[in-house]
Amino acid sequence: MLKLVERLVPADCCVLRKAVIPAAGLGTRLLSATKEQPKEMLPIFSRAKNGDLCLKPVVQLVFEQLYLAGFREFCFIVGREKRAIEDHFTPDFSYVSMLQSKGKTGPSEDLKSFYEMIEGSTLVWINQPEPRGFGDAVLKAKTFIGADSFLVHAGDTYILSENSRHLRRLIDSSEGSKADAAFLVQQVQDPRRYGVVEGDRDSAGVVRVSRVVEKPQKPASNLAIMPVYAFHSVILKALEVTQTGFGGEIQLTDGIQKMVDWGLNVRAVEFEKSDIRLDIGSPELYWEAQNLSYKYSNPAPK
Repeated sequence: MLKLVERLVPADCCVLRKAVIPAAGLGTRLLSATKEQPKEMLPIFSRAKNGDLCLKPVVQLVFEQLYLAGFREFCFIVGREKRAIEDHFTPDFSYVSMLQSKGKTGPSEDLKSFYEMIEGSTLVWINQPEPRGFGDAVLKAKTFIGADSFLVHAGDTYILSENSRHLRRLIDSSEGSKADAAFLVQQVQDPRRYGVVEGDRDSAGVVRVSRVVEKPQKPASNLAIMPVYAFHSVILKALEVTQTGFGGEIQLTDGIQKMVDWGLNVRAVEFEKSDIRLDIGSPELYWEAQNLSYKYSNPAPK
């Protein structure tokens, strides 16, 4: 059975070290729960270090997964007047001590482990004052990225896969094909809600991308972009010359299409059948994420 966070790829297997986590969306479809807190702070089920069932914010699970996969430099793109994420990622060992004094060993050890991951990392916080799109959020991290390759992982989506194979496959495909951009895709029933990919797929489920379109009315395929990407820093140049697109925002999908237009090497890596996406973007999706996270986190009866 798949497990949240546990049994991940070893920390020395990841060449990439920088990760950008956009977490500045308004979350209007989840109002009023998201009026004063980012949707990325909404909890789903997980397992504590002692095996107990617990609840963790989605963005914490994303961070822990990336940390255990070898990432050590993180840039969070956060929205105006919502400091809940930054506060949550500020270690408070006095609170850990309080839990220990009350005999709450499980929660204290779990929180201590989270704080130690934070202290073992470099965290950068960048504000996106206005919700100008996923592409604009990535562009905000330009100073953090510099000339390095980097990973982008949305803060409101968590992916379950055995041993975090989705990350390993993405990184291997990016490095093996010397891709300028590589990202995960999944076959979906209604691709009109996503960025959609066209291209030639090989036997390993990797697509040489010829076109990407954000939320097309008439999708040319059912391959939908999932918000986990590995980029060469050239994506920043593409985003700088990308015009506003769907919803009047700078779409990351349009920046990727600019890279395709420039003749750069863009790859899409298809989900394996066992991979499970937990998305909290709407009430219905959040309900599904709760159910799935409970199913895969709840310890089997002894």
